[in-house]
Amino acid sequence: MNLILFEPHEIDAPLPRRDRRAAHILDVLRRRVGDTFDAGLVNGPRGKATLAALDAHALSLTFAWGAPPSPPDPITLLIGLPRPQTARDILRDATTLGVAALHFVTTEKSEPNYARSTLWSSGEWRRHLILGAEQAFDPRLPEVSHGRPLGECIAALPSAAARLALDNYESPQPVAVCHLMDDKPVVLAIGPERGWSAAERALLRASGFAFCHLGPRVLRTETAVVAALALVRAKLGLLGPLNMFGISTP
Repeated sequence: MNLILFEPHEIDAPLPRRDRRAAHILDVLRRRVGDTFDAGLVNGPRGKATLAALDAHALSLTFAWGAPPSPPDPITLLIGLPRPQTARDILRDATTLGVAALHFVTTEKSEPNYARSTLWSSGEWRRHLILGAEQAFDPRLPEVSHGRPLGECIAALPSAAARLALDNYESPQPVAVCHLMDDKPVVLAIGPERGWSAAERALLRASGFAFCHLGPRVLRTETAVVAALALVRAKLGLLGPLNMFGISTP
């Protein structure tokens, strides 16, 4: 937890000692009354929080916010709906890597029950975005949708974006050699665990997607997401200098 995040409605309320963030502040960061730590407002600025008071039940905090965050990376992920545990990993790691949007779509080879998981119905999915943002030291959360058909989601995509689709079978080139422009957003489509159907490949091609691959090895979906995002971010020139956020050392 490199950045402790708070929802807007939480900043004027005591933080219960049973909250995982309180445990991190007291037991991991070892902050005491009067000490500060890095904090962020969800989808808002970063800043410093001060532990103003402490009792047996709660922590009282004050906040000093900095500048608003910069825009998210111009990358949209379109993913064939995977099993819930895989989706949890993708929600967390794609947020850590700074994508602007995550769309989990239903496909011909998707398991229908995945869309009915409590991950989605209970709102649990948002907690994994928070974990990813805390890791990244960035309070921004991506836009997320789930359960829409592939064609419906493609129809709603921005027309100006470059479009890439990963496929192990019919891709002529690796992601690393795909031509991308620094100032143009990217949509990256990754199929479900059993891959795209022939009809879906035809739809993707007709919708302007260029097919590419990550080499001869067959990767788990969550591994392919991280590998492809790293390559796309590098090609877009999004890998900034170390300590670009000014992260405080303990």
